[in-house]
Amino acid sequence: MGPLPAWSVALVGIAIGVACGFTARRARLCSFGAIEDVWIGGDTRRLRIFGLALGVALLGTQAMVWSGALDPALTNYVPTALPWLAILLGSTLFGLGMALVGTCGFGSLIRLGTGDLRSLIVMMVFGATAYATLRGILAPLRIDRLEAIALPVPGAARGDLPSLLAWLGFGDWRLVIVLIAASLLILAVALDKRLRRSPRLLLAGLTLGLGVVAGWWATGVAVDAFSLHTRPQSLTFVSPVGRALYAVLTTPDGLLDFGIGSVLGVVLGAFLSALVDRELRWEAFDDHHEMRRHLVGAVMMGGGGILAGGCTIGQGITAGSMMALSWPLAIFGMMVGARLGIAFLMEGSIRQIFRR
Repeated sequence: MGPLPAWSVALVGIAIGVACGFTARRARLCSFGAIEDVWIGGDTRRLRIFGLALGVALLGTQAMVWSGALDPALTNYVPTALPWLAILLGSTLFGLGMALVGTCGFGSLIRLGTGDLRSLIVMMVFGATAYATLRGILAPLRIDRLEAIALPVPGAARGDLPSLLAWLGFGDWRLVIVLIAASLLILAVALDKRLRRSPRLLLAGLTLGLGVVAGWWATGVAVDAFSLHTRPQSLTFVSPVGRALYAVLTTPDGLLDFGIGSVLGVVLGAFLSALVDRELRWEAFDDHHEMRRHLVGAVMMGGGGILAGGCTIGQGITAGSMMALSWPLAIFGMMVGARLGIAFLMEGSIRQIFRR
């Protein structure tokens, strides 16, 4: 079997997106919903399903890295300097935006596929803000001010945990770390009787994890390197939404991209799932207050997601599968931002959380 041509990588992205969108919608799997379950009800089940996805993604991705088939240095997740301020600020903004919208970028795409017109508006504003932060009017602020404040990785090592440990003199612990971390994440699900009785949740978590692995394989291993001019990538739903919007408005040739394909695939998968379950229905904003909240949240998620280097899927699972040093910073910021947003929605003021 020869290498995949560049155009077929977009089709792989669509196929992966369809699988993830279909299974996640049927399981009601939502990253903000999982965080909300933890903060409000102390229920960690959905969060552990995302842990299952991360464990599966870790095993598959690091197997390719260990075999030499995939080079982490070619990706965007392991730079030699960590822009910690941009990541913390962006992830906190993203978490706040999630709370205002009620879901993340991935969840908004799923809602769009089920006929939610609120998500259509959210995705347009989200994509425009993301592209403005990535390459547009806000890009100089991001690059020259925020990302310029970066912490160099010691010894000019790559920004992942195994490289840092190797530089510190601990040797190559990549496989040991992967096996221990993945085992703990998977066991946290396997030992829970309630989750074992939730096949839809289990399938959604497995599909999401395998989708990340398949994305790395398609763009970093199987593709013809001479025909694809982008870095190896996998599932993330911030910059691809912005690039998709830009491509639709300018040149359709830009649509032949794995990330954009996965975005379209998630919407299509959610649509097919809603058809199967007979839950396809049109929904719109109830009033101008709800619309304003969604628009502000979309701006926060779009700009914050670019600063953070990804969304709850892009940083939470895809960067996590690379054991990137940005992963704990981004997850911490998103959790804090979501908690502040929940406090604002439930109590009318973020300050209430600090009075307890």
